[in-house]
Amino acid sequence: MQALDRTQPLLPITFDATEKRTHDYVRNGVTNLFAALNVGTGEVFGECYPVRDGANFLAFLKRAVKPHAGKQIHVVLDNLSTHTTPAIQTWLEAHPHVRFHFTPKGASWTSQIETWFGIITRQSIRRGTFSSVKVLITQIRDYIDHWNTNPQPFAWTATADEILAKVRLVQTSVRKLVDNNGK
Repeated sequence: MQALDRTQPLLPITFDATEKRTHDYVRNGVTNLFAALNVGTGEVFGECYPVRDGANFLAFLKRAVKPHAGKQIHVVLDNLSTHTTPAIQTWLEAHPHVRFHFTPKGASWTSQIETWFGIITRQSIRRGTFSSVKVLITQIRDYIDHWNTNPQPFAWTATADEILAKVRLVQTSVRKLVDNNGK
């Protein structure tokens, strides 16, 4: 996440005009948020790191798993290379109660933490201005703390049949596009 600060203050929404902001900004650094969502409770555990690498992911993973020692833990991940480093593979071998499941490419929407990333972005980050990485990290931590005061698990609203019907529709549309491009 970028700590962005606009070069001019936002102009507020008025009765006859939308909010206005400058197109340019100052980039004050970045942080990387690793987060885990307990799908049963809706609680989020998150930490910010200056670099997104295997060592930081492993440090995060150890802290996220520690409160659940001895329980079966299923971790849904995207295909980021930091999730499969040799150090992480070694750690997984020593912790057989932790299992990784990787989402297919282009299907990160199936991971519920991605839904939560969208929520924090819309509600707390996108319209914010951050004069430093420290300010951004404080905002993220405050948001996680607030979220966890009343966490609610996400509930799928579509049935499996509805999802599969949409998948079949997309597959049909893609086949038509491929066939038309071949002509």
